Amino acid sequence: MRTTSQYLDELRGLIAAHARADLRTSIDGLLLSRVGTSAPDYSLTEPLLVVMAQGGKRLLLGDRVYEYRAGQCLVVTADLPVTGHFIGATPRTPSLGMGLVLRPAAIAPLLLEAPLARWSRTTGGLPAIATGEAGLELLDAAARLVRLLDHPADASVLAPLIEREILWRLLTGPHGGMLRQIGLADSGLAHVNRAIGWIRGNYAEPMRIEELARLAGMSPSAFHRHFRAVTAMSPLQFQKRIRLQEARALLIARPDDVAGVGHLVGYDSPSQFSREYRRLFGAPPGQDAARLRATADSTADSTADSTADPAAGPYGVRRLP
Repeated sequence: MRTTSQYLDELRGLIAAHARADLRTSIDGLLLSRVGTSAPDYSLTEPLLVVMAQGGKRLLLGDRVYEYRAGQCLVVTADLPVTGHFIGATPRTPSLGMGLVLRPAAIAPLLLEAPLARWSRTTGGLPAIATGEAGLELLDAAARLVRLLDHPADASVLAPLIEREILWRLLTGPHGGMLRQIGLADSGLAHVNRAIGWIRGNYAEPMRIEELARLAGMSPSAFHRHFRAVTAMSPLQFQKRIRLQEARALLIARPDDVAGVGHLVGYDSPSQFSREYRRLFGAPPGQDAARLRATADSTADSTADSTADPAAGPYGVRRLP
């Protein structure tokens, strides 16, 4: 059997060859990332498996810190606003990672394929992010999936089979309880995700905890407890983070309209908007927007780092969490 080092060597070569600025590949759900900077980034995740092939990343979600490095994996089961930075990444030694979108429709059928005893019984109140060792079997399947990019004629048939294998490895491993929640329509995570979806779609609107709890099918106290367990934030903190990250996206195009952008994302007070924006991003809105535009322009002109993407959303760069 091949070693961890051999699998990582292959993954590094494949990712370096196929990674694009927008993360996407010709295989549906497979994402590849090549990042040559350690600058902080602020992003909205989606449910994903990430396998790191080179380098590492440190994430902050609420008051929780997660770190994963080459040979390790990250599992995310909800849409979350996270802060992070790649550790020691440079244009010459970029962080390289692969991601696989975790889709309920792909996970649910696997829950019927083994006795309930195979699954982790701890499914309530699980956080939406976890890290751990990838292991040889998962690395083997990940390498075979990425390898299909060199064999497009085979990908349409074999990629879904390898995706199923990867999901099975996750479901029967230490993170099985987290994956099981994605596949179960009536899980606590599914209920919390309804509220998360409402907040993301209506972040500028006033929010009532009682209405979100009703949407999630829980009492207000149970909803607050489950929401914090999943996101490491209260619903109000979550909404504030979404508002500020959406404001940052808007300010790149409208750097001279700070008050207008603040109002668009739900702030009636310009001073409160500027104060909370500076607390999160480390600079006032106008100054931060100017810096981001300058960084995006210089990155777009450089060929050293392949992560530049003018259409990549809020921060000019698309990255795996």
